[in-house]
Amino acid sequence: MFTRRQTFSLLAGTAAALALPAVVRAQDSATEFRIGWQKGGVFALAKNSGAIEARLAPRGVTVTWAEFTSGPPLLEALGANALDFGSTGDVPPLFAHAAGGDLVYVAATPGSLDGSAILVKQDSPIQTLADLKGKKVAFKRGSSSHNFIVKALRSVELTLDDVTPLDLGPPDAAPAFANNQIDAWVIWDPYYAIAAQQPDTRVLTTTEGVVDSYGFYQANGAYAKANPVILAEVLDELRKVGEAAQADLDATAEAISASTGVPTEITRITLGRKGTDLGAILPLDDDIIAYQQALADEFYGLKIIPRELTVADAVWYPPAL
Repeated sequence: MFTRRQTFSLLAGTAAALALPAVVRAQDSATEFRIGWQKGGVFALAKNSGAIEARLAPRGVTVTWAEFTSGPPLLEALGANALDFGSTGDVPPLFAHAAGGDLVYVAATPGSLDGSAILVKQDSPIQTLADLKGKKVAFKRGSSSHNFIVKALRSVELTLDDVTPLDLGPPDAAPAFANNQIDAWVIWDPYYAIAAQQPDTRVLTTTEGVVDSYGFYQANGAYAKANPVILAEVLDELRKVGEAAQADLDATAEAISASTGVPTEITRITLGRKGTDLGAILPLDDDIIAYQQALADEFYGLKIIPRELTVADAVWYPPAL
């Protein structure tokens, strides 16, 4: 029996099979493709190389980019039709759908096993997860770190009610952590990798063994419905960019750094996280949908999101071309 991680190579093959054929029969009407992105990964490579622009140029489609520091505001813009496409971790889509945003899941990517961490100061009395009780813990509400802290606390029979949670995105959490205004910071790469290089920073735990997650590519629902071929072309191009990047990680680290401004040595760390595969852009199969549905049910049960969600109702599939 295969584990979920062992099926990635098989699913990647399925993703390739769903890639856009060389000759298409449909003609979408959009003349613009607006992408929301966060620092790093395959988006940084595609932006730096102009790969998506080149792919869509024959269709007369121009590409614009908007950078975000976390997933929740990116998906708020996507759901409000201020963007057409983007990617985040697993939790932001739940909040966006619960708020009534018009967006759909279009593909998935396996999350790295250890790409997020709970950080404390080197001299902190916090030595175990149980020691977080009563402490000020910063994380971005509605982000993947929200899921991480919920599950980390649960592993030691604690809940968010047992800590003082602070809703801080990276730009606010980083100085708060540096200035000892919070006791612990729940954060993802590249911010995790950057902070961990400081000699007064200690990793309390990573996501490995605590939470096994997916990231999701998402599109505005109306845009996906009206422009399925454009969307399929972009996914296919991102897969190609990712596969080429995965084959030469040293060159990839330099290219991502040139696009993001994050030092090359930090980018090498993030690319070396366990399970990272830039080319793994997967179709939404039953297992992935079930994973996200279970997370939606959990967050509704904890009263973190206000209503029940049916993930399958918000899944987009590549068109039959």
